[in-house]
Amino acid sequence: MSTTSAVPSPPSVCTDSTLTVAGQEVAVRVYGSKPAGQVLPLVVHFHGGAFVSGDLDNGCTVASLLEGAGARVVSVAYPLSPFPQPLETGYAVLQWAYKQRTRLAGAGAQVYLAGEEAGGNLAAGVALMARDQSHPPLAGQILLSPMLDPCVGTPSLRAATGTATACKWADGWLKFLGCTRDAEHPYAVPGAAQRLAGLPPTLVLVGSDDPMHDEALAYAARLEAAGLSVTRHMFNQAQQWPDALLQPGTRACPCADEVQEQFRRFFADSRCRPSP
Repeated sequence: MSTTSAVPSPPSVCTDSTLTVAGQEVAVRVYGSKPAGQVLPLVVHFHGGAFVSGDLDNGCTVASLLEGAGARVVSVAYPLSPFPQPLETGYAVLQWAYKQRTRLAGAGAQVYLAGEEAGGNLAAGVALMARDQSHPPLAGQILLSPMLDPCVGTPSLRAATGTATACKWADGWLKFLGCTRDAEHPYAVPGAAQRLAGLPPTLVLVGSDDPMHDEALAYAARLEAAGLSVTRHMFNQAQQWPDALLQPGTRACPCADEVQEQFRRFFADSRCRPSP
């Protein structure tokens, strides 16, 4: 799909607010509005930042693309602290969003998780939590260049970092995993989870030169081998992913049109499946 011929999406409509969930205050940004008489996909979204940085502004690119694809989006300012706090906060916001789904997105709205880079890890981990708690039901998870491998030794990541002695993703994993045992927990490292059955349909998006390319596609292959529904797509114009997804401001991602088309197809396919 050409990234120059598509009609630009309208500016995002968003509102910042603070939720009190699980005994804590969490800042969220809600994108989009619910047109009368319509039902929209409802997406709980997690920004990136290698587990140690990032905020709602850094999540605006992906959240706005989800909104442009027809979703109502709740973007979460999760705490930048070691595991498990970010996951517990994310799960609490997911529970809140599910309870509020009719008000936010219409009666019968389907609920999704989405995240880029470190946020992709959190989305995958919260999906595992929801499965294990048998609530809330999820229509899908959307993972963009997710950080899933704390070994940070895949060929795609080594190619991206070259001869550099410092690696922000390795540093991020060290701070996220408070102790060695955390690396064995499937919620902290979904890419190493032994039991994948019961997870929702998954959309995995990566760039051709993406440092997270290999670990993301390896997870997609494991999900597929477990008999789950997986859609994967690689963008050739996704320069500097995942960093380009985390830039605040209004500059368009070079592959924005393609990304939105993948979102639209995923939402449309979900509507064809029985409600969870």
